[in-house]
Amino acid sequence: MLNIINLTKTFNPGTSYELRIFNDFNLHINKGECTGILGANGCGKTTLFNIISGVLRQEKGTVSLNGKIIDNLKENERARFIGRVHQNPSAGVSPSLTILENISLSDKKCQKFTLRKLINKQKIESYREILKTLDLGLENKLNTEVKYLSGGQRQSLSLLMATMNKPELLLLDEHTAALDPKTSRLVMEKTQELIKSYNITTMMISHNVRDAVKYSDRIIMLDKGEIILDVRSGQITEKELLNIYNSRNYGSPLQEAV
Repeated sequence: MLNIINLTKTFNPGTSYELRIFNDFNLHINKGECTGILGANGCGKTTLFNIISGVLRQEKGTVSLNGKIIDNLKENERARFIGRVHQNPSAGVSPSLTILENISLSDKKCQKFTLRKLINKQKIESYREILKTLDLGLENKLNTEVKYLSGGQRQSLSLLMATMNKPELLLLDEHTAALDPKTSRLVMEKTQELIKSYNITTMMISHNVRDAVKYSDRIIMLDKGEIILDVRSGQITEKELLNIYNSRNYGSPLQEAV
C-alpha cells in the first residue's frame, strides 16, 4: 500500500550542523491497517510524516502509495488522498470560521471555489449526519466559531474533517498528546471507530504505550532513523514495549498506562 524505498534525508547538508535522519530507510505499510509509530524525540517520526505528506523532500529514495510514486507531488496535491491530524487541536481547523464553514472547506479540499460559494446548502443535512457520529452535539452548533470549542471537540472535528472524504492514508501525529487523559481516551475511541468504519490505512505517532497496543494492528519503534522493532500489537505487552524503549537509554518520554 505505502512503500518507502531507500529513503535518505539530511538536514543542513554540508554544514557543521549536518544531521542525517534517514539513510537508505525502507518501510512497507499494509492496506487497511493501523500502524503505531513509537520512538524518542528526534528519532525521525515527524520527519517521516512530513516526507510522506510532502512538507519535506528527501534527497534520495522513493515514496509510493498504491503503486503510484508520489515524490513529485506537492503537499496540497497529496492532500487529495492523504489526511493528517496534528498534535495541536487548532492546527487542523480554522478557529475563526464556523463548524459548518470548516467542514465545507474540508469537503472542497483541493477544489477551486470562492468564499461566496463555500457552503453548499444541499449538503448541510449530510454534514449534520456526519457530525452526529462524534456524539458531541456539534451537529447542533453548525454556526458556532471553532475557537469556542474545547480542545477535544476541535481535535474530534479535525479528525472528522481528515477522514470524511475517505483518504487512502491517514497520518495521526500525536493527535491526543495535548489533551487530558479522559478526553484523549474519548478521541482515541472516535479515531478507532472512524478508521475501522472507513477502512482507512493509518499511521499513528504516539508516546502512549497503551494506545499503541490497544488501537494499533502493528507497532514500529524507531531509533535514530532506523527500525529497531516491528511487531504485531497482539504479540507484545505494554511492559515489554517500555523495557525495550528504556534499554535504549532514552530517559522515559513514553507514557505508561494510566
